Amino acid sequence: MAQTSIFKLIHMIEQMNNENIVRFTKAFPYPLGISPILVLSELRTKGPQKQAELAETIGYTKGAMTSISTKLVDLGLAQRLYDENDRRTIRMEITNEGEIALGKAQCIGKDVFLQLFEVLDDEEIAQYLLIQEKLVKSIQEKKLQA
Repeated sequence: MAQTSIFKLIHMIEQMNNENIVRFTKAFPYPLGISPILVLSELRTKGPQKQAELAETIGYTKGAMTSISTKLVDLGLAQRLYDENDRRTIRMEITNEGEIALGKAQCIGKDVFLQLFEVLDDEEIAQYLLIQEKLVKSIQEKKLQA
């Protein structure tokens, strides 16, 4: 593939992602980006976790995770749980308000993507799905080799 085509593809993907982020941010009633939402999702899926565990799982630095956790706690979307036997052990837990916020984020995200893909017909969606599956498979295979 010509290098020009790759750079054009990268540019188009960035434009699409940026527009989706703008649409999502305008519709989402909380002052949060995707990172805190990913943390809430992880907390809902796996239950209370240490910040270091969350940072490693999601791929953030411990410093970034501290900032995200503080924001979530300040907004009432998560809370810190202190171990009675060892006060140094702190786990993050999603709150009921966090569950509500995460549900809203998922609905808005779904709507944003439905609007994005509504211009494609069934055949184009099937082709796009095959391409995405191939890319994800390649990424997963590379992770296994590492």
